[in-house]
Amino acid sequence: MLDRKTAPVHAEVVSFNLPSPEINSLSNGVPIYILRGVTQRVLKIELVFEAGKWFEPKKGLAYFTAHMLEKGTASRSSFEIADFFDRHGASIEISPGFDVVSISLYTLTKNTTIVLPVFLELLTASVFPDNELTLQKDIFNQTLKINNEKTSYVASKLIRQHLFGNLHPYGNAIEASDVDKLGREDLDNFFCDRFSLKQVFVVGSIHDQLLTFITSELQGIQGNSKKQTLPAFTISSDKSLGYIEKPDSIQSSLRLGKRIITRNHKDYPALVLVNHIFGGYFGSRLMKNIREDKGLTYGIYSSLNNLKNDAFFVIAADVNRINKDIAIQEIKSELNLLCQKPVDPQELITAKNHLLGNLQLEIANPFSVIEKIKTIHTFGLNTNFYNSLFLQILHVDELTLQKVANTYLSDSITEVAVG
Repeated sequence: MLDRKTAPVHAEVVSFNLPSPEINSLSNGVPIYILRGVTQRVLKIELVFEAGKWFEPKKGLAYFTAHMLEKGTASRSSFEIADFFDRHGASIEISPGFDVVSISLYTLTKNTTIVLPVFLELLTASVFPDNELTLQKDIFNQTLKINNEKTSYVASKLIRQHLFGNLHPYGNAIEASDVDKLGREDLDNFFCDRFSLKQVFVVGSIHDQLLTFITSELQGIQGNSKKQTLPAFTISSDKSLGYIEKPDSIQSSLRLGKRIITRNHKDYPALVLVNHIFGGYFGSRLMKNIREDKGLTYGIYSSLNNLKNDAFFVIAADVNRINKDIAIQEIKSELNLLCQKPVDPQELITAKNHLLGNLQLEIANPFSVIEKIKTIHTFGLNTNFYNSLFLQILHVDELTLQKVANTYLSDSITEVAVG
């Protein structure tokens, strides 16, 4: 019988070992990262393209080009495509981001030979039908209209505009006027220019014969045959207070942020822990002060947002609009305290255990592991990145944390509020 009166023996984890994938390559040199070991008979195949917002000549091209891929090919309508994958227990996930576009197929292993050719047809024979594009634009504009009434959505958009500038791909946002300017030819040209296969990630229950089939099928996807010049952008940050008043809104959405170091910087592991202590989990300082002690919000958090060419730190909360100034004052007070006084040893131990425990949980299954492998190879990190991150967080001390907080979080922070 299970003894519920005696606590399990405490065992401190002092290492972190991210499994290494098998690495194959297509004939054009595109790498395929394979992770086996899934007991369920399922499979995920993810294709990554350097076709995110960073590369688009017109705002919205990355988003609409990616989502239109499943809206019709030379031989199948959007309905036929959706019906085909539904009937075979498969699904498609399309994720257009700031830097890359990823397109994933989830399928039962036994159906891979049936569904993969149709999945790849979306990347070789999409025709971007005008009627489907009109429908997608209408849906987007309706959703945008609804989102622009949400203070949290507008505040998140506004903080990026202040940090990077409205002309920068990390700072701009798609508006209805941008959507109206997009035509089928724009999507077709962007697809031809940017949708060259960069990487492939395969995870699931997979045997050698099936892997050979997958590799053979992928040969038909256009790869990076030539080196392309990457675009460069100028950042035009605006450190002034951005406040949009919505008289009919009861709440005010706050965003405080600043640009910070990226994952490749030597101080990044310590900054991850600083953020965790400050606002990265339910026991953080922001939660204890702003939520528990002051009762100003249901939730508040801080996060490090990592992009390929930059990164930014942001604090986010929704408060009653009459408490906006008090909340901002308390947030800044906690930030100053973090920079001026070393972290209490017990608080440090608790935060470390929570953060490192979460890192361990994030590699509890192969699908989570492949996400970290994808991050390493998409962002050009050292293959030992997560192992090193774990060990550096484990051994960082209070004085180092205070120094890092002072270096990266002590100077002026940009504020925006909507509501």
